Amino acid sequence: MNILSYLYTLIITPLELLFENIFMIANRIIGNEGLSIIFLSLAVNLLVLPLYKRADELQAEERDIQAKMAPWIKHIKKTFSGDERFFMLQEYYRINHYKPIYALKSSVSVMLQIPFFIAAYNLLSGMQSLQGMRFGFITDLGKEDALFMIGSFPVNVLPILMTVINVVSGIIYTKGHPLKEKIQVYGLAAVFLVLLYRSPAGLVFYWLLNNVFSLVKNIFYKLKDPKKAFKTVLAAAGAATLVLSLIRNDLDIRQKVLLAVGGISLFIPLVSDFFKKKDNTEPPKGDTALFFSGAVLMALLTGLVIPSNVVNSSPLEFIVVSHPVNPGNYMISTMLLSIGTWVIWCGIFYLLMNEKSRAVFCKAIWTFSGASLVNYILFNKKAGILTSTLNYENPLTFDLKEHLLNAFIMIALTMFLWFFCFRFKKATKSILVIAVLTSALFGCINLFYISKSYTGYIKNETSSGELPNFTLSTQGKNVVVLMLDRAISNYIPYIFNEKPELIRKFDGFTFYPNTISYGAYTNTGTPALYGGYEYTPERINQRSSETLESKQNEALKVMPVIFGEQGYKVTVCDPTYAGYKNIPDLSIFKDYPSFRCFNTLGRFNYFEDNEKAGSSENIARINNLRNRNLFCFSLMKIMPYILQETVYDNGLYNGSNSNSGITENTVNASSLTQTRTGLSKSTGYRQEFIEAYAVLTNLPKITNITDSSENTFLMMSNDTTHSQCYLQKPEYTPSFNVDNTAYDSKTGTEYTVNGVTMKMSEELQVAHYHVNMAAYLKLADWFDYLRRNNVYDNTRIILVADHGNGLDQFDVKCGELDTQFFMPLLMVKDFNAKGFNVCEDFMTNADTPSLATSGIVKDPVNPFTGKPIDSKAKNGPQTVFFTKIFITDYNNGNTFLPGSWYSVNGNPHDPASWKFLGKH
Repeated sequence: MNILSYLYTLIITPLELLFENIFMIANRIIGNEGLSIIFLSLAVNLLVLPLYKRADELQAEERDIQAKMAPWIKHIKKTFSGDERFFMLQEYYRINHYKPIYALKSSVSVMLQIPFFIAAYNLLSGMQSLQGMRFGFITDLGKEDALFMIGSFPVNVLPILMTVINVVSGIIYTKGHPLKEKIQVYGLAAVFLVLLYRSPAGLVFYWLLNNVFSLVKNIFYKLKDPKKAFKTVLAAAGAATLVLSLIRNDLDIRQKVLLAVGGISLFIPLVSDFFKKKDNTEPPKGDTALFFSGAVLMALLTGLVIPSNVVNSSPLEFIVVSHPVNPGNYMISTMLLSIGTWVIWCGIFYLLMNEKSRAVFCKAIWTFSGASLVNYILFNKKAGILTSTLNYENPLTFDLKEHLLNAFIMIALTMFLWFFCFRFKKATKSILVIAVLTSALFGCINLFYISKSYTGYIKNETSSGELPNFTLSTQGKNVVVLMLDRAISNYIPYIFNEKPELIRKFDGFTFYPNTISYGAYTNTGTPALYGGYEYTPERINQRSSETLESKQNEALKVMPVIFGEQGYKVTVCDPTYAGYKNIPDLSIFKDYPSFRCFNTLGRFNYFEDNEKAGSSENIARINNLRNRNLFCFSLMKIMPYILQETVYDNGLYNGSNSNSGITENTVNASSLTQTRTGLSKSTGYRQEFIEAYAVLTNLPKITNITDSSENTFLMMSNDTTHSQCYLQKPEYTPSFNVDNTAYDSKTGTEYTVNGVTMKMSEELQVAHYHVNMAAYLKLADWFDYLRRNNVYDNTRIILVADHGNGLDQFDVKCGELDTQFFMPLLMVKDFNAKGFNVCEDFMTNADTPSLATSGIVKDPVNPFTGKPIDSKAKNGPQTVFFTKIFITDYNNGNTFLPGSWYSVNGNPHDPASWKFLGKH
């Protein structure tokens, strides 16, 4: 970022974000872009009305004092010259307590319009959701209105009408004012005409409405009691809002409540007049130090503390592998945006208010900052997996009990804080200063650990700048172990039923449907997969003198070291949780210099064939999304529960370019978040899926085939099946606008196989099925590539997953536990195998090392423990472990944190085979 970018983020972006949120929330409720622009204009003008009112007062003050001093200034200029004139004027100004810089007061209104205009211009002129939208006689809000043409020149009515209204408003406003002010007003109208003449109609319509509001405001000022008239108009708007909340049946109860509360609040200014009592006491005064202490606290909370907490929870997830930069840099943008919001713009509001309003502002910032801090600490609900683009994997929801508890405590706290500030003002200021220093300290500590993680990553990163690649030979033996994270075993019959061509493409594979994993999540499910039965959660906990990280690293090295010792050329890609890091720490293989190690995630760009994902455009796209969403996530977290779902907006955070109007060729920051509508439609991409899917798409390109007798071993993991999202049927490919309505209405039988129906009535069920299907289709393409290049038959391929997922798609439960959590994929293609087979033998994903070494290594042993690698341990009941504490930043001691233990004895698809053993 350069200095101009910093200034833009500091001054303009807060306004742009405000406008964007108002427009998008209004559009979700109203459902009409034109009416939403009207609402945006009305809301913004009401919000800044106090600013413009104060600016007009300052302008009037300047005008009056200039008029008062004019005769003597004229006399001094006429009588004196040179230095004598200068000193006489300076003395005259001093006597009148006037400074020449005060002349800028007359320009405050114009200076305020500039940032508001820039923010509105940048937002509305590039808003994709306005493209093709009609409103009244405007055929397309995303283009100039061009109502008619004179030759080839478009006659745009909206800019002309805007200018006419601007001039009329100026005539009313400047009546009796000096010529200088009139020239300023009319000149500004001409400037806007030139600037906006060829602009999109939506933008011009917004500015036209602003001029209408200005005209109405000027007329109000000419009334005998403009305040009462204005309050009456507000009350009328409130009544209309209340009616809207009652008649809109398509709104949920939360939206109806919010709309009703907003409507009622518009009555407050009018109703409050009836309860006013004459008060002869001295009006309260503001405390600038108190206000800005509260503003700085809010800036630190939303710009540093919360964003750094998020990033520090998993710093390496915020690193773009192909172009690593310290994730702490994201806090530069969030702090600028936060300072601009709370200190700059709230400060401008505060400084332009009268003393009575300043006093209210002081109490408000104290109360809001205190309530926000307590709300974040006490009600920081863990809503599941949070991606690096600040989207929860599951929908963010709150039950009625949570809403009521949160609302009760927040209301009580707000009342207490307001009263406390009223009675103990000095203590309030001290508490704010302590809170500011404490927040800054916590933020700096987070930044220290973020930088430490980044430094460790850079120090340990051993992959070269080359794109990941691996070798398969045509004459030797190739062994491939591909771990598909969260690939669900139960889906295979349904996927192959829907796509029967996969049976031919997966020729030689044996599917093991009765396979279990020993853990329900990656941290507990992968050690046994990579290292065998010595690394089940139960046996890992028995080795309590060693860290979980060291045992994970050891398990990851078992198969590569065994094959390396057999003379195989070893390649390792994305070793899961190596170093207990989300971006694998490849340095765990530093003692094996012959191993070729890569991190593939983020190294390919699905949207740009043959180019790295590390292109500057793609990196900027991801960074812009994270910068915006980190700040919006912080705002969400300080809000009461009733507002959090509105701010979160299904992970879009009310992004204006997230919902419509974007095509496959205009992928931007906001589009890297997917919003699902029902079971058949979605908008946007999921970044995590795109990055993982791009690796599978590029498998043929990164496979180096040599005509040699060299033996090779590849161990690789991939997250395509983990990053659930909707895809476009029938190819199951990423699409910005997914619409499977036509396909879903014709099909449905593919979800019933052998009399067993798989439930597909929830969004997550559909999304998981889609990504699993996409993975197998891409793997099938790769298998065809291997066949064409004569390396399929001499390659042993093991497709295995670390765990399944509990989606309630099959009626196999042990108490409340959905055993689908423990149903991972296991498919094996041996050398020269033919046909597609199903084997009903009981298997576990801990059989992977035995399957990989079978017939290649005689009596294989664990190179680190010396114990034999075999499958004897699976005889009899098996103990599996369930815990939701799957993040390695928290569950990283010597043993796994307590969870639930279950026993499996027999067919895992039979509920009778499962038994709850207890929690410990």
